[in-house]
Amino acid sequence: MDKTITTALLIVISMVMALMLFNTAYPAIIEGGDAISSMANRTEDRMRSQVSVIHAAGELDSSGWWQDANGNGDFEVFIWVKNVGSTRITALEQMDVFFGPEGNFARIPHQTESGGSYPYWTWEIENAAEWVPTATLKISIHYLLPLSPNRFFVKIAIPNGVSDDLFMSM
Repeated sequence: MDKTITTALLIVISMVMALMLFNTAYPAIIEGGDAISSMANRTEDRMRSQVSVIHAAGELDSSGWWQDANGNGDFEVFIWVKNVGSTRITALEQMDVFFGPEGNFARIPHQTESGGSYPYWTWEIENAAEWVPTATLKISIHYLLPLSPNRFFVKIAIPNGVSDDLFMSM
């Protein structure tokens, strides 16, 4: 009889321990699977999103003098960025634009973040209604005064972290 009671108690204890182990491990397994799925989706998004800075120029003529090409009174640096990925890129105001002299560049805020202070940047899509694959985005960085001739660094990062950069001379 003692063996039967002991065996029954061990079976009950084993079942309780198995249930406790399951209740502990199952949420961790589900959470780990969700994390892997989320990471795979982000990786796929990054693989499908690619940009290339194709050209950058300032409003300077061939002799290095400021030439207000669009007549708005601001000095601007123009950067053309091509969507070379396989997906449409959205939330363009959330891009990060870094610009400045080599070794002394800074993040330039979008016009909506700048509070009316210079510099700031704006964008327009040149050959499509949205920034779809093969479309080109023109970014204009606005300054109150002309920049002095120098070698400049440009880096564009879209909201999912994909980026490209370029060195230019003005």
